[in-house]
Amino acid sequence: MNWRGVVAVARKDLLAVRRARAVMLPIVVLPALILVGVPLVLVLLPQILGGPDAEMGELQAAIESMPASVRADLAGYNAVQQSIVLMTVYFLAPAYLLVPAMISSVIAADSFAGEKERRTLEPLLYTPLTDGELLLGKLLAAWVPAVAVGLGSLLVESVVVNLAAWPIMGRAFFPTPMWIVLAVWVAPAVAGVGLCAMVMVSARVRGFQEASQLGGLVVLPVVLLLVGQTLGVMYLGLELAVALGLALWVVVALLLWLARHTFRRTELIAR
Repeated sequence: MNWRGVVAVARKDLLAVRRARAVMLPIVVLPALILVGVPLVLVLLPQILGGPDAEMGELQAAIESMPASVRADLAGYNAVQQSIVLMTVYFLAPAYLLVPAMISSVIAADSFAGEKERRTLEPLLYTPLTDGELLLGKLLAAWVPAVAVGLGSLLVESVVVNLAAWPIMGRAFFPTPMWIVLAVWVAPAVAGVGLCAMVMVSARVRGFQEASQLGGLVVLPVVLLLVGQTLGVMYLGLELAVALGLALWVVVALLLWLARHTFRRTELIAR
């Protein structure tokens, strides 16, 4: 394995990402909106409104119908505290997975389709790197930033949430063990699924915009998970997060195998 060549490909793609406004915009705006703006509103809103008794009663009724693990996590909190924990710990958990999924998809869409538009792909295909080394370099260029942004965003979110909720909670409560599992186990797998799928798509379409539009399908399972938790169909807890990550890593392995056996630079040149 020519690791110097792999790193060179990844570095070149990352430099191209920094210069592309269409790629950098979602990388900056999406985490700021989902993992900072939305949690801040959800934490401050109960403090501002004060929590009417009727709404608190509805909340207690909803909590009674939740799984035992969720009720155990909420035990010992008052009604306003419970609303904050529910929103930040449970309801926002699937939304967190949107960040690595979208970022890896956007960068992967630019990895081939964007280079076709910039006319920088063909010289790269004639390098002495093997198909596998070229593919690995491009995968790393999308996966590493997605994971790094996800971890960094969680750190910022933790500071924002704990500071904003301190007058009500009286202590730091975020992130929970489930969120740590999401950050180090599930989110990297989600990024892997997104980028593997998008590399195969972007290698077969004409431009970045077309690849990005198809990339919207990659986040559909995460959106369904978010909707399911919002509707109370399921709640993402520690055990489910571990199982979900394991399933996603199996999918990543299958997609990597498929990408490695279908990626041919000669086909890209022909296109």
